[in-house]
Amino acid sequence: MATTDQTTEDQPFGAFAPQGLVARIIAWTRRAPDSFLGRKLAYALRRLGLNRLDGRPVDIEALGARMRLYPDGNVCEKRVLFTPQYFDARELGLLAARIRSGFHFIDIGANIGAYSLFVASRAGAGARILAVEPQPEVFARLAYNIASNPFGTVKAVACALADKPGELTLFLDPTNRGESSVRILRSSVGSTVKVPATTLLALVESEGYQRLDAIKLDVEGAEDLILEPFLRDAPETLWPNLVIIEDSRARWQTDLTVLLAQRGYRLLAQTRLNLVFERHATEA
Repeated sequence: MATTDQTTEDQPFGAFAPQGLVARIIAWTRRAPDSFLGRKLAYALRRLGLNRLDGRPVDIEALGARMRLYPDGNVCEKRVLFTPQYFDARELGLLAARIRSGFHFIDIGANIGAYSLFVASRAGAGARILAVEPQPEVFARLAYNIASNPFGTVKAVACALADKPGELTLFLDPTNRGESSVRILRSSVGSTVKVPATTLLALVESEGYQRLDAIKLDVEGAEDLILEPFLRDAPETLWPNLVIIEDSRARWQTDLTVLLAQRGYRLLAQTRLNLVFERHATEA
């Protein structure tokens, strides 16, 4: 199984362009329709493609950006490589409809940068995008992907966000590198790593943000540790207009659906993985 290392990071983008059967499989899966049979076929072909890759990375364009993807061991990268048309399509569609000049976006749990680069590819030179990712190996992939694009609007931040600053233990899932959390994961074979942590409000203030148009939170059940203190302590002028949040209600200690409703947000969409909230127009 491949890992991000200095050897692969030193290679220019395009060094791992898909070839032969792998290239054809990727083309086929990306053309698969959004139907029951289409998805079944795409997922079967995806398994074949993963076997052929045997842990090697792939350089490819997806969601409007260049990315070097390591699909073996990271569900996000696997989805973006083979079936970007299915990747959070409802969420990204709602986000894209609200992108405008000067868009301000924070991607919390950025993984390899899919959301951040999607926004950057559409928001223009005046955008400000923070991609926050605490896991060192995944952060290296994120940084590479940002540097492989000409946008110049995405800043990667290597830290965790939580309810207080300090140092946190991050629990890692070896079967899915994109799944890491400051809360204990269900996997019994994971490892841990110490990472620096800050609060969302402290990060926003340190970066000089005066407003937030949208945020995305995907931190494997710790979303409430980040959002509850932010909505409690931040001025309303900093409350984001759009919130895309992983649906981890079974693991939250604070019910964010209730909290967001109390702060003037309405549920815009509920998908298989996420909840999307938007502030009422009268509250903006």
